[in-house]
Amino acid sequence: MSILNVTNLNHGFGDRAIFNNVSFRLLKGEHIGLVGANGEGKSTFMNIVTGKLMPDEGNVEWSKNVRVGYLDQHAVLTKGMTIRDVLKSAFAFLFDLEAKMNDLCNKMAEADDDELAALMEEFGVIQDTLDSHDFYIIDSKVDEISRALGLDAIGLDKDVTDLSGGQRTKILLAKLLLEKPDILLLDEPTNYLDVVHIEWLKRYLQEYENAFILISHDIPFLNSVVNIIYHVENAELNRYVGDYDKFLEVYEVKKAQLEAAYKRQQQEINELQDFVARNKARVSTRNMAMSRQKKLDKMDVIELAKEKPKPEFNFKEARAASRYIFQTEHLVIGYEEPLSKPITFSMERGEKLVLTGANGIGKSTLLKSILGIIPPLEGKVTLGDYLYKGYFEQEMTGAKNNTCIEEIWKEFPSYTQYEVRSALAKCGLTTKHIESQVRVLSGGEQAKVRLCKLINVETNILLLDEPTNHLDVEAKDELKRALKAYKGSILLICHEPEFYEDFATKVIDCSNWSTRI
Repeated sequence: MSILNVTNLNHGFGDRAIFNNVSFRLLKGEHIGLVGANGEGKSTFMNIVTGKLMPDEGNVEWSKNVRVGYLDQHAVLTKGMTIRDVLKSAFAFLFDLEAKMNDLCNKMAEADDDELAALMEEFGVIQDTLDSHDFYIIDSKVDEISRALGLDAIGLDKDVTDLSGGQRTKILLAKLLLEKPDILLLDEPTNYLDVVHIEWLKRYLQEYENAFILISHDIPFLNSVVNIIYHVENAELNRYVGDYDKFLEVYEVKKAQLEAAYKRQQQEINELQDFVARNKARVSTRNMAMSRQKKLDKMDVIELAKEKPKPEFNFKEARAASRYIFQTEHLVIGYEEPLSKPITFSMERGEKLVLTGANGIGKSTLLKSILGIIPPLEGKVTLGDYLYKGYFEQEMTGAKNNTCIEEIWKEFPSYTQYEVRSALAKCGLTTKHIESQVRVLSGGEQAKVRLCKLINVETNILLLDEPTNHLDVEAKDELKRALKAYKGSILLICHEPEFYEDFATKVIDCSNWSTRI
């Protein structure tokens, strides 16, 4: 049974086509992975099927009475709401039904027999809906999901705008799961989630009886939860049965077959064109030449998709730093309240350290305290000599109305336009991306712009806060290669062991000093 049908979908931004005559279907019980490179239109597709964005052409048709839940990577939480408020808002439609049921009770008091029968029937339907959606145990359901995703450790009465990116993602995910929609649409749900909660989400989706569509660049996660892949590439959407590894296997075979067919056809075209050119002027062979020309005119010419620019991240290295990059003594980090016990540790030149642990325990705050962006509550940080620091923040800050060119020029005013374009192209961005405003780019493309700034300054210490979030598979692999090759020091926050385990010299579990555990 088809739950969602998308037919003849066309959409674009300016002169850039995102989808060209695309069709898609979601069947009951399908667990779909929506994959593709950064900027191919995965989040745009989600916005179209949820009605947040109107397509240029085409039809989007959902089955009747289907409730859809959408985890949007760009969703914003309202200031002043507590975590409990946001979670309980998942049941807003049930509170509305309760109010309607109370209104029916008032009407029953004055109804005649016929009206009373109709009101009682409607009352019963609403009662059944409230029961099936656990309306009378809302508080216990909120507590249960809070424990599962570690929100109870933060405190359910905390203002949502005081939270880290990972904590906000968890709250939106918890709210979505409490809503118990018929269909889940998940846009990069593992971004900012720590390993423990990624495992919990994996188990939840493996046991999920209904259909879902999942966007993720976390391949092990995808492989463990999906049974259908839809691949977005060059404004097309193609369906593959199986997990991501199976898709890749079939995709590579199809690509090789297409390239072989293209070569054969090009050889045939060249031979036909050569025959026509040599024989069209001679009377004796003119008919044969015309016959071959007709064959050329009717030929369905195979076109190979233009190769997308592959990112190249090569970090510029400064002179060597002193022996110690930094040393902390009884360092207590936090804002109004401490996030840590006193921390005393050091980092030596050449070390590649990874900070791990649950969201909200202070990993990003520690990075900012070492850099001097946030003053410590107690203790001190002593930085080494000759440090050339490169810092990658978790999210892009500041105005995003600049084009990519303007954004890089702002950092490197001495660059020529050619040098700016070349630097961005090396990070895997096309001409259309380069000339676009930063705000219209996908999360992965924005990350590539920020990496472009980082790789074009000389550094000997990189401080990277979740750099893999939003990056597609190719970009993630290239970043991993570049960090392995980097001869300077690295302090990295990351929740993907398969990304850092090949180059990390030490992994530090920050929960050992956190006050939030």
